[in-house]
Amino acid sequence: MDIVIVESPAKAKTINKYLGSNYQVLASYGHVRDLPAKDGSVDPDHDFSMVWDVDSKSQKRLNDIVRAVKGADRLILATDPDREGEAISWHVLEVLNQKKALKDKPVQRVVFNAITKKSILEAMEKPRDIDAPLVEAYLARRALDYLVGFTLSPVLWRKLPGARSAGRVQSVALRLVCDREAEIERFVKQEYWSVLANLTSAGGAAFQARLAAVDGKKVGRLDISNGDEAARIAALIEAATLNVASVESKPQRRHPAPPFTTSTLQQEASRKFGFAAARTMQIAQKLYEGADIGGETVGLITYMRTDGVQIAGEAIASARSVIGKSYGDEYVPEKPRHYSSKAKNAQEAHEAIRPTELWRHPRDVARYLDPDAARLYELVWKRTIASQMESAVLERTTIDITAKAPAGSATLRATGSVVRFDGFLTLYQEGRDDEEDEESRRLPAMSEGEAVSRTSVETSQHFTEPPARFTEATLVKKMEELGIGRPSTYASTLQTLRDRDYVQLDGKRLVPEDKGRLVTAFLESFFNRYVGFDFTADLEEKLDRISAGELSWKDVLRDFWNDFSGSVHEIKDLRVSEVLEALNEMLAAHVFPPVTDGVDPRKCPACETGRLSIKVSRFGAFVGCSNYNKNKLDGKEPNENPPHCGYTRPLTAGGGADGDGEMADGPKLLGQDPETGLDVTLRSGRFGPYVQLGEEAKPKRASLPRGWQVGDMDLEKALMLLSLPREVGPHPEDGKPISAGIGRYGPFVLHDGTYANLESADEVFSVGINRAVSALAEKRARGNRRATAAPLKELGDHPDGGPITVQDGRYGPYVKWAKINATLPKGTDPANVTVEEALALIEAKAAKSGKGKTATAKKTTTKKAATTKKAAATKKAPAKKTAAKKNATTKTAAKTKASAKDAVADGDS
Repeated sequence: MDIVIVESPAKAKTINKYLGSNYQVLASYGHVRDLPAKDGSVDPDHDFSMVWDVDSKSQKRLNDIVRAVKGADRLILATDPDREGEAISWHVLEVLNQKKALKDKPVQRVVFNAITKKSILEAMEKPRDIDAPLVEAYLARRALDYLVGFTLSPVLWRKLPGARSAGRVQSVALRLVCDREAEIERFVKQEYWSVLANLTSAGGAAFQARLAAVDGKKVGRLDISNGDEAARIAALIEAATLNVASVESKPQRRHPAPPFTTSTLQQEASRKFGFAAARTMQIAQKLYEGADIGGETVGLITYMRTDGVQIAGEAIASARSVIGKSYGDEYVPEKPRHYSSKAKNAQEAHEAIRPTELWRHPRDVARYLDPDAARLYELVWKRTIASQMESAVLERTTIDITAKAPAGSATLRATGSVVRFDGFLTLYQEGRDDEEDEESRRLPAMSEGEAVSRTSVETSQHFTEPPARFTEATLVKKMEELGIGRPSTYASTLQTLRDRDYVQLDGKRLVPEDKGRLVTAFLESFFNRYVGFDFTADLEEKLDRISAGELSWKDVLRDFWNDFSGSVHEIKDLRVSEVLEALNEMLAAHVFPPVTDGVDPRKCPACETGRLSIKVSRFGAFVGCSNYNKNKLDGKEPNENPPHCGYTRPLTAGGGADGDGEMADGPKLLGQDPETGLDVTLRSGRFGPYVQLGEEAKPKRASLPRGWQVGDMDLEKALMLLSLPREVGPHPEDGKPISAGIGRYGPFVLHDGTYANLESADEVFSVGINRAVSALAEKRARGNRRATAAPLKELGDHPDGGPITVQDGRYGPYVKWAKINATLPKGTDPANVTVEEALALIEAKAAKSGKGKTATAKKTTTKKAATTKKAAATKKAPAKKTAAKKNATTKTAAKTKASAKDAVADGDS
């Protein structure tokens, strides 16, 4: 019996059918080991030694593999054909060697680019050893990600409270988004005018021509800057005699795009279907692993993590055959097309993404796939077939028309194109991120000297547009052009930016959040080299050279660490005030935009003597006055000097396209509540914009939900928010009311103590009884399952007794000991939590909630209870300050560790 190891259980099931009963195929379920998020996991002082951790789930699977291998004749490692796949095989082999499970058994490594019977059987006939340089490239990437994340993120957290993490590729991608936003903010629009003539040929055919020159001088797009100038030129054309000066036709050939790489597939799926990069890869993974087609599981596309654009010779021959029989011989080019990548650092180690069988038409497999998978398969199929089709032949025609009048002369130009042979366009045309105006209309036949009649002359005002924000597709394209990241990193990098709340999606466009801009500004100010595009691309190139066996991985790590650790050490003693002043300067255009009346944008509008500045708290950044005094806000006696001002506002409330600037000088009146007659105002608070009813001591308030823009707020929307919670109706089973509202964790419906989340804030105002009952039923079903579910992980016993476990809770995973539940920081992998981290979280939660060792035992009489409580308080008092300090220190350590763990989880490998 031979044991075969793959990553996925779906792959294992399919491959076992192909190989037969002499093989047992087991799944590792991805990586079986990882670097724990704690000091010493990568130790630069000991030649970058690395400590690997195995979580409980992976340990169980490894135990199954160990048992199977002990009774096997041979071990075959058949993980994915890339760096990560090579690393998984290496990890499995390392564990088996440590457990002495192999003895003298032969170990072979096989790779296949498609999960088909032919590909797998051919791979089995060509085994090899583990690719050591590829494993070393993985180790170098993993170590770099750890060193950057675990070293830089705690510094970021200490100097910029509220920030989450930094990552080697993540931070550079974020910089691209933030730089584009800054470019948009700096953009100054420019007015320009166009002149368009509606004309008729001698044959009576209508067409349009644009102004190209005036009095022999060429006119560019921005040259006509005002309406008066445009009107003068239009009047000249109105009075002119028009004749055709020249007719020029040129043939053009348009060639098909190459087959898909990982990045181009993500870009095109985003353009055509609106898929996020992560969604595209999820669907592609399923197509690669296969679908049940007529009773047999078949892999439908080749491996989907690649930067190669070439395809196998047999696939080219198959494509040419399909083209000839489906479209005709004229669509088959004389010679096969061979492609090479122009992307920086492209290795082209694997084929491009293509169907495993090109005769398998999309219409033949659509009924076996869900709609999204069917669409993506069709896209891959069309792109692959089109890449081997004949070029399209177009004819582009340019007609120049002379307009002569007593006041001067002008030249008008009409352009158009005609498809003479559609070629690959008959099947597929690549999408565009930002569509350009193309003169694709067909022009009437005209000859030189022919008179042209005029129908009308139009002038139009325009304004230049700022550069467009990145979409996921255009950001991936830019990263690829710069040589930043690799095919396997794009989707996870983009998802990390959204998970950290560094960017948000506005439609398809990526908009940096204030938190993301602060992090980028901090890194550019103090770690500029490490978010530099050239530096990151150069490091990627070195990592590729490691995989090719050209560089020593530890030499690359040493060079990096010597400079990086020195940079971190240099700012260790930097004060937060110095950091904030640097951020004030770098983000001035964003946080303190100029105002029209010439007033200093950093002058405090409340006290008029203080200066506005970025400030930070554990909740994030905000803007406050330099005379801000916390004692004043706490109700304590303020000092006499300096003056005191409690003015604060969100980071971007000083102005912007979203309308926040309307509240820069105070609340904005939206109108009066028709029921109470009280004013309804839109205000800006430290934690964001909100609406308020009236001015009494405790007025009713409601924060704007995520996705609601300040500029869109009116009285109707404000009253909707202030009316919450909204009663939906009685539950049909018990008659108890169901209500809908917006809470700390987003929009919800509530019935008898059970909350169920809704998809959006807008749904709160429209949800009906049927939808509410359904959501509540689903939530209760999930809750019941959770109640009886086993812990996600058992960590061991608490020093004071009792088990510590990791549980799956209503609001995410948490650690539990006795009656204390401590939520894991966002982004923390529950499978990798250590007992040390759990103890820190538990102690911090106990200190915050008052639970734990200081709980008072229940007594039988009121008098005895009071006496005991008083005595306990007296005894506890001397130690109170020390305990509080210890708890605060523990809490800080826990946050630092959690923040660093976020960064390690960002792994750009």
